[in-house]
Amino acid sequence: MSTFSIFLILIIVVCLLLVLVIMVQNPKGGGLSSSFGGGGNQVVGGVKKTGDFLDKSTWTLAGLLIVLILASNVALKGNFSDADSKLLQGDDIETVVPEALPETVTPPVTNEPTPSDSL
Repeated sequence: MSTFSIFLILIIVVCLLLVLVIMVQNPKGGGLSSSFGGGGNQVVGGVKKTGDFLDKSTWTLAGLLIVLILASNVALKGNFSDADSKLLQGDDIETVVPEALPETVTPPVTNEPTPSDSL
């Protein structure tokens, strides 16, 4: 398994975790803490800290995703550094020229109206 494949698997796992963490959050600020009854100023069992944890985990996973993408880019470029395109080299390009052109060319069919076509 190449390093690029490992980075690709890690990127997919981080993306799934990021989607999960974002879907748990509430865009209006309540989030998971309000579903446990912590909508007011009451702090029961540390539910108030849930929003902070989800916020920090979102930023951590987003940063980790960026780092993994950059690292996979470096790993991908490392695999192709020796190979050049055959089109850029120009030595291996084959040119195919037909031996002879066809002797007769049929004229294109035209759809000119005939006198009987008019109303």
